Amino acid sequence: MIINTDKNTRALLLGMLNHLSDEESIEELKLLAETAGVEVIGEAVQKRNKIDPAYYVGRGKAQEVAVAVKSLDANAIICDDELSPVQIRNLENLTGVQIIDRTMLILDIFAQRAKTSEGKIQVELAQLQYMMPRLTGKGIELSQEGGGIGTRGPGETKLETDRRHIRRRIHRLKGELEEIQKSRQVITKSRGYPVIGLVGYTNAGKSTLMNVLTDANVKTGNRLFETLDTTTRSLVLPDERKVLLSDTVGFIRKLPHHLVEAFKATLEEVKEADMLIHVADGSSPVLDEEIATVNSVLKEMGADKKPVIIAINKIDISSGQSIYIRGYDKDKTIGISALEGINLDELLAAICDVLPSNRQQAELFIPYNDGSVLDEIHQNGLIDEIEYKDNGVKVKGSIDIAILKKFEEYMVK
Repeated sequence: MIINTDKNTRALLLGMLNHLSDEESIEELKLLAETAGVEVIGEAVQKRNKIDPAYYVGRGKAQEVAVAVKSLDANAIICDDELSPVQIRNLENLTGVQIIDRTMLILDIFAQRAKTSEGKIQVELAQLQYMMPRLTGKGIELSQEGGGIGTRGPGETKLETDRRHIRRRIHRLKGELEEIQKSRQVITKSRGYPVIGLVGYTNAGKSTLMNVLTDANVKTGNRLFETLDTTTRSLVLPDERKVLLSDTVGFIRKLPHHLVEAFKATLEEVKEADMLIHVADGSSPVLDEEIATVNSVLKEMGADKKPVIIAINKIDISSGQSIYIRGYDKDKTIGISALEGINLDELLAAICDVLPSNRQQAELFIPYNDGSVLDEIHQNGLIDEIEYKDNGVKVKGSIDIAILKKFEEYMVK
């Protein structure tokens, strides 16, 4: 996207320890870097209450890092926060190497993972919005050549660097995403079934759970942001209700606001869902913090008031960690192992209890020559009474509202 290098990226990680960042944040930065294909050759951390406006860390620490970069033969520094154009320029001048901040790193991973046209549009939009205030920094330029962190995405689409061109491009991309969002809403409404959104911290096991419950064959793996594009599959619950289960991109601490904005079309699945399953990694040493991060993003999206079940995943490797989360009812917190199939029946039963009812009592009369209608009603409702008449069948029961609308002409008034 921004700064190119023909060399493999050998990076020193740079972060701070304060009330907003801890050792886990640095460890997560390392995982992000490795996910992006970076060779991490060292770490430098400073205890500091506030970010230095000029150098991110203090100038003295920055000078130490410059020496370390030369001794380690690093060609990049990856910082654990989003940097300003001034901070990037000053660190570049002082160290002589490429400066990558956390936002740029995450955007790069998304650029690698985007497979659908929608995903690629969303990533490009986020990259351009990130790039806008950074066009004038030293070394900040778009290029058709090179590779590595900061070069995937818009840099490969031969975008010009002038602001008017980029603003026009951003406007166009937003328009395309709005059309995609409208199309998705029409499709979802036409399906007529309740939607359950899978949300959670990245690598918590959402896609594994999706596969187990629906045989969706969603790609899984022990990597951050393995799933980027939304996958939706049907699922029949134990109470015979048919629902749509939707798996979306995972969240992460310090998630770039540009991404939340750009991925609104994809995340709209979550906002429009009838309920959420919040999948959390029960083996994580910072389980509470990861749950809080997801809840924060849900609040930013306006999806924090949905009925929700917390599915504490990976209990087979969680060393007996408590599955009960402060602020949530015990009957809405289920310990599971998607990989081993542990407690999935309990999870499905909880979904039946929490999911708002989409059925209503109704009476229909169906002529014998419309037998397919009766079959569909059987598949989407609980039939209490069935009475065979001379010219058709009278049916009473609790039936999906969407099906009742579809076959309104058969309803007995």
